[in-house]
Amino acid sequence: MAETPKQITLTIDGKTVTVPDGTTVLQACEKANSPVPFYCYHPGLSIAGNCRICLVEIVGTPKLQIACYTPAANGMVVNTTSDKTLSGRRDVLEFLLINHPLDCPVCDQAGECWLQDYYMQHGLYDPKFNETKQKKPKAVPIGPTVMLDAERCILCSRCVRFTDEISKTGELGIFNRGDHAEVGVQPGKELNNNYSGNVVDICPVGALTDRDFRFKCRVWYLGATNSVCTGCSRGCNIQIHYNRERQWRPHIANGERVMRLKPRYNPDVNKWWMCDEGRYGYKFIDENRLTQVQLRHQGAPKTATWDEGVDLIGATLKRLRDAKQLDQVGVVLSSHLTNEDLFVAKRLFAELGVRQVVFQRPKNGASDNFLLQADKSPNAKGAQALGIAESAEGLLEKAAKGQLKVLWVFTQDLSTIFGEAKIREAAKGLELLVFQGTNDHLTAQLAHVVLPSAVCAEKDGTLTNVDGRVQRIHAALGPWAQSRGDWEIMQDMAARLGVALSYPDAPAIFADLAAREPAFNGLSYQLIGDQGVLLKA
Repeated sequence: MAETPKQITLTIDGKTVTVPDGTTVLQACEKANSPVPFYCYHPGLSIAGNCRICLVEIVGTPKLQIACYTPAANGMVVNTTSDKTLSGRRDVLEFLLINHPLDCPVCDQAGECWLQDYYMQHGLYDPKFNETKQKKPKAVPIGPTVMLDAERCILCSRCVRFTDEISKTGELGIFNRGDHAEVGVQPGKELNNNYSGNVVDICPVGALTDRDFRFKCRVWYLGATNSVCTGCSRGCNIQIHYNRERQWRPHIANGERVMRLKPRYNPDVNKWWMCDEGRYGYKFIDENRLTQVQLRHQGAPKTATWDEGVDLIGATLKRLRDAKQLDQVGVVLSSHLTNEDLFVAKRLFAELGVRQVVFQRPKNGASDNFLLQADKSPNAKGAQALGIAESAEGLLEKAAKGQLKVLWVFTQDLSTIFGEAKIREAAKGLELLVFQGTNDHLTAQLAHVVLPSAVCAEKDGTLTNVDGRVQRIHAALGPWAQSRGDWEIMQDMAARLGVALSYPDAPAIFADLAAREPAFNGLSYQLIGDQGVLLKA
């Protein structure tokens, strides 16, 4: 059993606070609700103590001390807002701005720049230095995802420590001395690792900017919604940053809605970080989307209404049910569906009497020993916990042999998993191939009926990650064009087939799921919260 750390008590701005021994003054100040400014400090990195702006006054100590490096001590008395402290911070800030260019109007960091914020709090001074500044390289690509503007750098060294300590790739360093010092890449290298985008997140100024987001949107036009990355089974916690002007417009002809993804802190999943594969893999949300119901019969597809599409599928299933031929119906669910979608689909097909219901993962991809998982499923664990069998290959083989009349495929392009020839052969042997999903691809193009569905960024619900942690997603955007939520489509189909399914929203589905499914018993959205909760063992 781990020993409880010794507790110490100190006074900060007249407030008594108790913290574990080994806590720094900066951390104690945060607990006391007397936060101090900082640039170089980051809770996920080693302490460098080089930006110097976190100065505080400690009674009995003649000089101001940096809060990030100074350990808190029992009985210590700290002042964070004394005249001496504020004067010291103002001087430090002036030094940091000596060579900083006045290019805020064209800097991507404007609006979320710590230099701007701290200047308004601690600056507003008459400078003692003239305006002759050192000229350093501007707008230099240092890798496929990151742009460096060395003039804006305040040498906090966060990016250098990240590549040394977190990605362990060591591409960055600080070169030269004095006011000629600048961040750069090591000779013969570029910043190109699985986590390079994180250096932009932790840069407190505009020195490192994201080449994908650069000049795309001013940050004050962005909205933010908590969600989970769907790029792999890790389920990193993220925020979806979207253009608020385009958020709920059903179709945007000349621009994206999602501007970028940012990691969100979760100590049990991804801490402060996310991989580049997930960070830049969001384009499918607004590109190549299926926008309307389509019907195809011996020729090119034609646009149809939702009633026409659902009625055609419903009539076919009803005919097979009446003929007791539901053993010739196969369903391929997706590991990209939410737990709520999977549960409603499972209930619908079980009550109809369709027994051949499986889920399919995408092909494995790149992985590493940090966050990135080879399994690109955001919810394979959820499908397994719901008792859904895996792999669509057997159903494709049956379809190719004429042993299936109907195959209903959700979300994924099966040709990328099993090959183009296999899906084409299966489609030829089917009376009805239904595709329900988000993006256009070969499987959708071969389908007799296409039903456009919402992506995870347009849904409320839950996903279960590789460790069995159930996590919430929230709708950041309205459904694209005529697309609808998967569970809503299933519920519409149930109504046509006389199956009793009636849910008003995702929370109601999850409440029923948690009551019916043993692995989810006792769970609720309230319990899951923002950080998730593990399934029962």
